[in-house]
Amino acid sequence: MSSARTTAMLFTVLIGALIFSNFVNRAGLPIGLLDFVTGADMSPLMVLLVILAIYIVLGCVFESLSMLLLTIPIFFPVVQGLGYAGMGPEEILVWFGVIAVVVTEISLITPPVGLNVFVLAGVLKDVKTTTVFKGVTPFWCVDIIRLLILLTLPAYVLLLPNWLYH
Repeated sequence: MSSARTTAMLFTVLIGALIFSNFVNRAGLPIGLLDFVTGADMSPLMVLLVILAIYIVLGCVFESLSMLLLTIPIFFPVVQGLGYAGMGPEEILVWFGVIAVVVTEISLITPPVGLNVFVLAGVLKDVKTTTVFKGVTPFWCVDIIRLLILLTLPAYVLLLPNWLYH
């Protein structure tokens, strides 16, 4: 019965996210946001850093699937419209997808409110939350370095897909 309840909750979130995504697209929010960003004269890297900061904040309180389903329809057209490092539309799609997943992983263990840390602390009753945060800190630091590498070297993200399709 518990798995049926969990599945029902996930499908409810999925249906809600699809309805929200449809509404966002029909309302023209991504185009309006792109117009705002281009009017603000921000560099593509600066826009991307703002988007990543939003992902970090949202990931501290949202579940990962919900967050990605709600934000990708808004942020992807902006990233694609600005372009990045001379990549084509398909390359930007793959690259931004990888970046979004990596930053979502980071946000789920980000102190002081990383959702996965509290889940782990809830499962391990005899371990304090501070101990769990101390344990994930080295992984968090390495993940930040990995994210910086993926941001500065988009070809690294696209290496395997390019080998596969060319």
